[in-house]
Amino acid sequence: MINRVVLVGRMTKDAELRKTANGTSVASFTVALDNRVKGPNGEKTTSFIPCTIWNQQAENVARFTHKGSLVGVEGRLNQRTYDSKDGRRVSIIEVICDSVQFLERKEENAAPTLVEPSVDGYQPDPVVEEPSVANVSSIDVTDDDLPF
Repeated sequence: MINRVVLVGRMTKDAELRKTANGTSVASFTVALDNRVKGPNGEKTTSFIPCTIWNQQAENVARFTHKGSLVGVEGRLNQRTYDSKDGRRVSIIEVICDSVQFLERKEENAAPTLVEPSVDGYQPDPVVEEPSVANVSSIDVTDDDLPF
């Protein structure tokens, strides 16, 4: 049997971070996905998929994402049932995440984070700005010189 799910969508609200009784972190969030099938009047439709992630990754999702963040989710489907307060039997299908990828850069207005060298002497590479298109001069090449 195969039970794998890969989704790319936007978070509908900030992740809700909780701790279990034994201190394990768990975060819940919902990802909105555009469906390929349009509605009866030709409008686009959206699916809202509940997701749960555990441990350190849960803390990272809560810390580095927010409502509207574009995320890639990989995990497995899980179905669970419970009795609601009004006595109804409720069934939930959710994605239990193995990993969540942050697919957007931090906001441009956020201050850059300086990384201190670690104990083992690791020093991150300096950030090198890419040249803008305006600074690149044109190149004179004939079509015969091109390899394709």
